[in-house]
Amino acid sequence: MSSPNRRLLVTSALPYANGQIHIGHLVEYVQTDIWVRYQRMRGHEVHYVGADDTHGTPIMLRAEKEGITPKELITNVWKEHKRDFDDFLISFDNYYTTDSPENEKLAQSIYLKLRDAGLIEKRAIEQAYDPVKEMFLPDRFIKGECPKCGAKDQYGDSCEKCGATYSPTDLKNPFSVVSGATPIKKVSDHYFFKLSDPRCETFLRDWTQVKTPLQPEARNKMKEWVGQPGESKLGDWDISRDAPYFGFEIPDAPGKYFYVWLDAPIGYYASFLNYCQAKGLDFEEWVKPDTTTEQYHFIGKDILYFHTLFWPATLHFAGYRTPTNVFAHGFLTVDGEKMSKSRGTLISAHSVIECGFNPEWFRYYFATKLNDSLEDLDLNLQDFVARVNSDLLGKYINIASRSAGFLVKRFNGIVSDEAMNNPLLTEIRSASEKIAALYEGREYAKALRMIMELADKVNAFVDDNKPWEIAKNLDREADLQKVCSVTLEAFRMLSLYLKPVLPQVVAGVEEFLSLPSMNWSAVNTPLSSQNPINAYKHLMTRVEAPQIEALLAANL
Repeated sequence: MSSPNRRLLVTSALPYANGQIHIGHLVEYVQTDIWVRYQRMRGHEVHYVGADDTHGTPIMLRAEKEGITPKELITNVWKEHKRDFDDFLISFDNYYTTDSPENEKLAQSIYLKLRDAGLIEKRAIEQAYDPVKEMFLPDRFIKGECPKCGAKDQYGDSCEKCGATYSPTDLKNPFSVVSGATPIKKVSDHYFFKLSDPRCETFLRDWTQVKTPLQPEARNKMKEWVGQPGESKLGDWDISRDAPYFGFEIPDAPGKYFYVWLDAPIGYYASFLNYCQAKGLDFEEWVKPDTTTEQYHFIGKDILYFHTLFWPATLHFAGYRTPTNVFAHGFLTVDGEKMSKSRGTLISAHSVIECGFNPEWFRYYFATKLNDSLEDLDLNLQDFVARVNSDLLGKYINIASRSAGFLVKRFNGIVSDEAMNNPLLTEIRSASEKIAALYEGREYAKALRMIMELADKVNAFVDDNKPWEIAKNLDREADLQKVCSVTLEAFRMLSLYLKPVLPQVVAGVEEFLSLPSMNWSAVNTPLSSQNPINAYKHLMTRVEAPQIEALLAANL
């Protein structure tokens, strides 16, 4: 399960600097952050880095529309994204930008290594050109009918309905998203990463099917894409774009720029390099092919293709280590439907905070839905209210409020050491490694179910022993102290188990119980009579139905 002295580099997908962070995005960052916080609690060396994905035509066109430069736009958006991640307690060690000198240097270096390995080819291609805007149109600025299934209003690179990938020139009845004009075809020289090269095909079959423990759904999808030996299913990857374009210029090709999907994943390394330089870490030690470090990427299932084919091949043939694993998750629906602006369910992260929600409500609710699969998650708003109030307030927080007052008022906050051998505490403590294994495997829903089952047992213990009744009998002071001590120690351990999910609440618990920051091994260090607890302060409020109505109204 969890070996000692691990060294982990962890990333989440880079949000595009052309829009707000919404709660659908947050599923991924919460999933990653829980895993990272758990690993830190185990004592491992973990570095969690991210960045804004800042290049491409959409950035250029939005900046033009707003009357500012692309760099001004991405600076403004970076501040908003960082604010939202901080609000939801996403604990990046470094949050950077792909429009950085480190990324430009790495992208150019990697490109030249691929070129020198014979894996870059220049060829003239016919592509879509907007005769009104006088510019070549990137994939996402052309729409039309999918050439495979016929679905309307699909982007120029992939179909959201059937999942097919294709060239923009394959679309039926295409139109320019920029001007609405029908694109014309025009020839231009482009640069391709030769994924069809037998070396790439052999490497990717081995990496996706043998060496990397991808999720079963992801491995099966990769098997479709890489095919069997001799099938040659992989197409070459167009990694260049024509001016005008906001991005990095290709070293040996004036007027040609790296396609955003070439330099964006390299942004993981650029962010980490920037962090290493600030912290005095050896970047090369972490990214060389024979390193003992581990590298994990958390992504949405819609970008599997880029992260399990393009990215590993780019790294491998440029002389870097490949990912230890890539973890994909499903999409978020709201009340069973795709998020919708018109229904008020395309909920921005900032609106959640502005409407007075506790971000840990969402962290907990998402965690109760997350597992090691690519299945979609649903945010059922009625269930959200009921689950948060029932689990967090009714089961968990309630434990502390039922016992702390007696200990502080009657025993000066001193627990009974003798009570720490209670069988209930032994049972909760013995669950430590099972819960740890579930966190390690990203089976958060199962972990939280187990924790709440333990919370039910603690509440049953309180109900059975009735400390409020014992307190009426002054001859039973020792019994009262023991019952309250067992209850609070149980609460401490439950808090430890919930810490990756509820870091802010548990920081309050640690202050209340007069404890240092708890790591995972602290489960074996019970409360002590030598360390009196403090007076209890309320740790969390309930979700109220009117808050949901206000949130939906704020997003219309």
